[in-house]
Amino acid sequence: MTDGLGQRRSITSALLIAEFAVERGVQPAQLLHGTGIAREMLDDPTAEITRAQEIGLLENVVAALGDEPGFGLFAGIRSHLANHGVWGFAIINSPTVRSAVEVFVQYNDLSFSVARFRAHNEGSEIWLVRDDTAVPPRIRRFALEWDLATFATMQRDFFLTPIPVRVEIAIEAHPMYEMFNLLNGVAEVSFSAPCTILKFARGALDLPLPQANSLSAAYYEKKCMELLQLRRSRGGVSGQVRALLIHRSGVASQPEVADALNLSVRTLRRRLAQEGTTFRELSDETSALLAEQLLAAGLTAEQTSTRLGYSSGSAFAAAFRSWKGQTPHQYARDARAAPR
Repeated sequence: MTDGLGQRRSITSALLIAEFAVERGVQPAQLLHGTGIAREMLDDPTAEITRAQEIGLLENVVAALGDEPGFGLFAGIRSHLANHGVWGFAIINSPTVRSAVEVFVQYNDLSFSVARFRAHNEGSEIWLVRDDTAVPPRIRRFALEWDLATFATMQRDFFLTPIPVRVEIAIEAHPMYEMFNLLNGVAEVSFSAPCTILKFARGALDLPLPQANSLSAAYYEKKCMELLQLRRSRGGVSGQVRALLIHRSGVASQPEVADALNLSVRTLRRRLAQEGTTFRELSDETSALLAEQLLAAGLTAEQTSTRLGYSSGSAFAAAFRSWKGQTPHQYARDARAAPR
């Protein structure tokens, strides 16, 4: 669990929580103090941060607002599956509740939560067990409430009537939770439990999801795997370089990146070589990723070329062909035809 604090993740949950706090009068500088998250990243939904940075932001939110029961619930109701990229779409398109739970657990590092989850069979039920041992005690209530509210919002995104669930919760009872549980189909709840467990009847897990699409589910699961592998493959200085390149839309020279990291170009090259890569490899990797995202989002090859700083469309096309083995036009056509 401790090692997972350096795992890179989407800034999405942090942005939603930051919006909640700012609406209640907390200044961005106060939210970001000591986190290492740049102010400009709050305006960039494609940015990536580490689990530790997100935890730092949560600590600042709780320090500013207090640890009042319910704050995490109010923040979490704005968190929808569609906010969470390919992970959310993989769940939305899952054939059944069971397969959605499997995707949730398998790609936990892409999810909305700073905690970890595992699933196992227990008699006639499937238990989804939440592990927050790496979450500092002072923010455990807020983080748990955020997760529970997001689960509830996920259910409402799918069903008019929530699936009944039995819950054990690792916080003490409070009147704030009674109406929340009633509105969200909690059939039975126990407080002050050793850990939080959501218990589903096995029959409920076989329910089909309303937007089920097996082709789309397979497509987005593949994208989840690719994204997870990419994030895990880049730590250390190479991870910092990649994050800067992504934040600057791939348009940054090696001296500019070295200067931003307070390193000389020579030292940057040496550090990257120690990690088995080069600035050129990271630049190409980042440009390829950004190009795929822009083309899939509907931009033309020409617009993508300009956005990524290429001198000409033909130069971009040649580079893209070397990355993907097809032209940008072919990739864009296939992306539009891919199931959604």
